[in-house]
Amino acid sequence: MTAWKLFKRRKNGSLGSLFINRKAVLPVGEWLVAESHPTKGFKLRPFWHCMSQPEAPHLSKKGRVWREVMVEDYSEFERPKSQGGKWLISRRIKIL
Repeated sequence: MTAWKLFKRRKNGSLGSLFINRKAVLPVGEWLVAESHPTKGFKLRPFWHCMSQPEAPHLSKKGRVWREVMVEDYSEFERPKSQGGKWLISRRIKIL
């Protein structure tokens, strides 16, 4: 299934996570398995958080870019419209 994910876009064009394990460079076109990275101030969420549409009104778009992703082994969660609506929580993604 395809979904959307908001990534940090670095000056060199590489992609990274917004909040957790921010230093990792996320490659395009490869399957990525969700990992657990405990981070102070954040709840432990060892999954990729994706959206059904490229909308997340609660997050800034500055320095960030929406990319379409393939998701596998996922669950759907309905969130408020102010948080983008339907979330897909996945164990595996591939950035397209």
